[in-house]
Amino acid sequence: MTIEVVDVSVGTLVEYALIPIAFTVETVFDVAVDHGGNRFRLSERAVETAYVKDYDALAESPVQWPARFDASRWALMIARIRGQCAGGAAVAYDASELDMLEGRSDLAVLWDIRVRPESRRRGVGAALLQAAETWALGRDCRQLKVETQNVNVGACRFYERCGFVLRAVHQGAYAECPDEVQLLWYKNLTQQKPPANIALEPTARN
Repeated sequence: MTIEVVDVSVGTLVEYALIPIAFTVETVFDVAVDHGGNRFRLSERAVETAYVKDYDALAESPVQWPARFDASRWALMIARIRGQCAGGAAVAYDASELDMLEGRSDLAVLWDIRVRPESRRRGVGAALLQAAETWALGRDCRQLKVETQNVNVGACRFYERCGFVLRAVHQGAYAECPDEVQLLWYKNLTQQKPPANIALEPTARN
């Protein structure tokens, strides 16, 4: 199976927005800090009742991004399998309106990544991430940053597997979702295997 990742224009955001980003929450990570605050432990536990989390429904659709942000320093990518749209990613750098970039010109942020449910676990996410890293390196970025939450266990495991390091944890970061914990992951683009500082424990079943 060949996965083709292509850069697309802002005009394709209608197609991009049709890629579902929703997922089912069956487990979450409880976050603990040890070793002087330099190491995080994520302990997975089952939730009492599974539910669907849809970021597009809670926040804004991708088609609204151009009205809110200057997308001139963004990359939009579509992954296709046999010509059919399988996933997409958005990356930004050197954009002063994005607090996630911390005012740095050598940091890129993976603003969004999504894969169609039927295309998940087929390497689409990894292909999009590799394209995002290549794009960031081409702009002299030294790190790639991504945000997720403790309810997105699959994403956390994906980023850790792909070499990201959990560097910051913020409780109460989301007024609309007070029980969720913000997790900020970084990948050093000049280093293939950054030192791990995260321990993923087995699922705790009730």
